[in-house]
Amino acid sequence: MIKQKILIVDDEPSIQELIRFNLEQAGFETAIAADGFAALEMYESYKPDLIVLDLMLPGKDGYDVCKEIRRNSNVPIIMLTAKETELERVLGLELGADDYMTKPFSPLELVARIKAVLRRASGQESQDENEYKVGNIHLQVDTREVRVNDQLVELTRKEFDLLHIFMQNVGKVMTREVLLQKVWGYEYEGETRTVDVHIRHLRRKLGPEGESRIETIHGVGYKLRGN
Repeated sequence: MIKQKILIVDDEPSIQELIRFNLEQAGFETAIAADGFAALEMYESYKPDLIVLDLMLPGKDGYDVCKEIRRNSNVPIIMLTAKETELERVLGLELGADDYMTKPFSPLELVARIKAVLRRASGQESQDENEYKVGNIHLQVDTREVRVNDQLVELTRKEFDLLHIFMQNVGKVMTREVLLQKVWGYEYEGETRTVDVHIRHLRRKLGPEGESRIETIHGVGYKLRGN
C-alpha cells in the first residue's frame, strides 16, 4: 500500500518531531522543511499529499508560502500558529488553507484533521473517524465534544485525547507507556503515574459508564470494554 506523504513545515525541532512521530505512527510518510524557502523547494521535489504549515517561519512566512503554492496547486494545507486572533485565522483560510490549528495543539487532533482533510480532498468524506460511540459514550472529534447519555461532559485536553485513543482501540490493552507517548508527546519524560491520575479523573467524569468500561489491566495498562 502506498503511503500518503505529508510535508511538515516548522522551524521548531521539537514540534517537527512531535508531528513526524505521530504521523508516522498513523501510517503516513513524512518530510520536514524548517523555513519558507525550503518548504517551496520540498513541495516541488517531494510532491506531498498534504502540507502542515507553520505561519511564523524564517525567510518566508507561512502566508507567503501558502500564496505561492496556491498559484498552481490545490494541495491540502493545514496551518499552524501560536496566534489565536480571528484575523489571523480568517486571513489564513482566505489565502487557501483547508484548516487551521493554534499551538499548543493535540497531536491526535492534528492527525484526525489531516485524515478528514485528505478524505474531503479525495471526495471520500465519511463519518468513520470523526465520530465514535461505545455504549452510551459518544465522542465527536472535530468539535472535541463528549456526551454520555446525551449529556455533554466537560473534559480536559488530555482526558479527551485518552478517551479518543481508547475509542479507536476498543477491546485492546493500551500500556501506560504507549498512552504517555501518544497523549503527552514524543519525548515526554513524565512518570506513568500521570496516566493513572488522568484515567481516574476521566472515569469519574464519565460516571458509571466510565467506571464500568475503562478496565485496569494490572501491571500493564488499561482497555475500553466494548460490550
